[in-house]
Amino acid sequence: MSRRTRRRLAADAALLVVAAAFALPLVWLVLSSVNAGATLRVRLPEPPTLDNFSAVMTDEITFTPMLNSLLLCGGATLITVGCAAPAAYPLSRFHARFSRPYLLTLLFATCLPITAVMVPVYGLFVQVNLIDTMYGTALFLAASQLPFAIWLMKNFMDGVPKSLEEAAWTDGASWPQTLLRIVLPLMGPGLAVVTVYTFIMMWGNFFVPFMLLLSPEQLPASVSVFTFFGSEGSVAFGQLAAFSVLYSTPVILLYVLIARRLGGGVALGGAVKG
Repeated sequence: MSRRTRRRLAADAALLVVAAAFALPLVWLVLSSVNAGATLRVRLPEPPTLDNFSAVMTDEITFTPMLNSLLLCGGATLITVGCAAPAAYPLSRFHARFSRPYLLTLLFATCLPITAVMVPVYGLFVQVNLIDTMYGTALFLAASQLPFAIWLMKNFMDGVPKSLEEAAWTDGASWPQTLLRIVLPLMGPGLAVVTVYTFIMMWGNFFVPFMLLLSPEQLPASVSVFTFFGSEGSVAFGQLAAFSVLYSTPVILLYVLIARRLGGGVALGGAVKG
C-alpha cells in the first residue's frame, strides 16, 4: 500500500470519527424521543411510543414558549436584516478613508462575549424600563447580531455590479430605490444566508432572554427547557428529547423553505451586457 493511499485512508478514518461524534447525539435525540424509559444510553426503544410527545405538547411547556420564541427571534431577525442592508450599502459602494477601520471594528464587535456586557445591559434595561419586555429583548438580540450581519451583507453586496445601479440612477432612481429594487433582489441567496444565520443564532440563545425576561409567560422555548430538569439531579430524558425535536422544527422548516434560494447564485447573466 502506497504512502498516498495510507494517508487518504487515515484522513477518511478521521473524518468518520468526527462524523460519528456529531451524529451520535442526534441519534440519541431521535431514539430517546420515542422511548418511554430513555436514559443517557443510546438504545432502541422497546416498543416505540409517542408518550413523550404527548406529555410535552401542552400550552405551558411547548406551545406558548414556542410562540414566544417565534415572536422574539422573528422580530429581532427582521430588525437585524432591515438595519444591516442600508448599513452595508454605503460600505460596499463608497470607499471612504475610514471604511476599513470601521469594518474591522464591526468584526471585532462580533467577538465580544455576550456575558461580558450583560451586567451593564441589565442595569440599563432597569433604568429605562425595558426589563421583562419582549420588544426590549428583541432589540438587544438584534443589536448583538447586527455587526456580523452587516459584515456578511457587505460581502454579498460586493458581488452585485455597480453598473446596474448607475443605469438606474440615470433613469432617475434614488439610492433607496436601487437598493430595494436592484441590489437586494440580485443578492437573494446572500440575503437568505444572512436571515437564516441571524435567526438560528437568536433561536438558540439562552442567556439573553434568561436575564432580561422575568415573567414565566414570556419566556421562550430556549429558556423553558429548564422544565425537564427536576430537583436532586433528576432529568426527564425522554420528554427532553421530544421537546428538543419539536424545538428544532422551526429552524429546519425555515431552511427547507429557502433552500432553493440558497442553492442559486447571483443571477446576473447578461445583466451588464451592452
